[in-house]
Amino acid sequence: MAESVFAERIVQSLLDTDFYKLTMMQAVLHNYPNAEVEWEFRCRSDEDLSPYLAEIRHQIARLEELSMSADQLAFLERIPFLKADFIRFLGLFRFNLRYVHTAVEDGQLAIRVRGPWLHVILFEVPLLAIVSEVRNRYRYREVVLEQVAERLYAKLDWLRREASAEELGGFQLADFGTRRRFSYRTQEEVVNILRHDFPGQFVGSSNVHLAREYGLKPIGTMAHEWLMAHQQLGPRLIDSQRAALDCWVREYRGLLGIALTDCITMDAFLADFDLYFAKLFDGLRHDSGDPLAWAQKAIAHYEKLGIDPRGKTLVFSDGLDFPRALALYRQLRGRINVSFGIGTSLTCDIPGVTPTNMVIKMTACNGQPVAKISDAPGKTQCRDPNFVAYLKHVFRVPSASQGA
Repeated sequence: MAESVFAERIVQSLLDTDFYKLTMMQAVLHNYPNAEVEWEFRCRSDEDLSPYLAEIRHQIARLEELSMSADQLAFLERIPFLKADFIRFLGLFRFNLRYVHTAVEDGQLAIRVRGPWLHVILFEVPLLAIVSEVRNRYRYREVVLEQVAERLYAKLDWLRREASAEELGGFQLADFGTRRRFSYRTQEEVVNILRHDFPGQFVGSSNVHLAREYGLKPIGTMAHEWLMAHQQLGPRLIDSQRAALDCWVREYRGLLGIALTDCITMDAFLADFDLYFAKLFDGLRHDSGDPLAWAQKAIAHYEKLGIDPRGKTLVFSDGLDFPRALALYRQLRGRINVSFGIGTSLTCDIPGVTPTNMVIKMTACNGQPVAKISDAPGKTQCRDPNFVAYLKHVFRVPSASQGA
């Protein structure tokens, strides 16, 4: 009998999340323990998820059962930049459901999270994984695990045919697929295959639970929320990106040195990314807009500052698949180090399955609006159009180039 692609529990543990949630959570504990934030769910595709509300609520309720085991805490203790006080805090942490509100509004699934940043930061990834898997359980009951394996083996075969041995030697790939995975078992199968069949190129997973289970490196630094929150954490708006980067540097002292560039736009980011930050950070992560144009800007910026780009790393993580990753690798190889974080194309690529296109983004911090503009039309997210207009004005972002 074919093995089921669905596990009894959707979220396996408190570690069944993206690593950057933990790294940001430590920085919040040490720097902004009293900050209050709000988050909103948004389905970017035209899909009615409201019929699944009851099961989604049931799975969310099960999050309250989760706590850190001694073995899990011991795993985190071996990560040198995670501090003892933060690990003790995680040992006490529980999901508190009074911060989560679910409903059907205007015929659509609505999820809002509101509360202390420190206590709600871990909700985002499990909530998205729950919505994705509940929806898939209803829509694609016939999928079996063998289909997942066959699809991934076919992609690995393609890559080995297309890329030379020399190219494969420098190709680095990580799993970034937790939040929109078809199911937990799908992601587990993908990670297991990659570590067995692609060991030299597969560098780790953003999923801390799977990294622990399979002896992999957990991958991740910061997300948009880190830069967004700083828009309302005290400094002038024009100084918010520099404040976010500076706080990160003070927290991690040169470790976890990949900065996210598209909270506002790449151009606005580079205006703040001066020689000080360019030397302190190991590289940059791409998450929207034309990846090659973005990389050219990054390389030119390093060269303008007198820094050899070959000592820096660009991490690509926006809608990647193997062909796109290989094309980028070939275009940039020898000019700068590159690495690829592939998500949906790994953990929800099954024949006949259409993945969800959904996000949960921070909308407010300390009672005031925050926004992500990005380098791609359609990715702007903010409840307050006036604040978006103000943000664009302050950072001199051309309005015509961005979409809401």
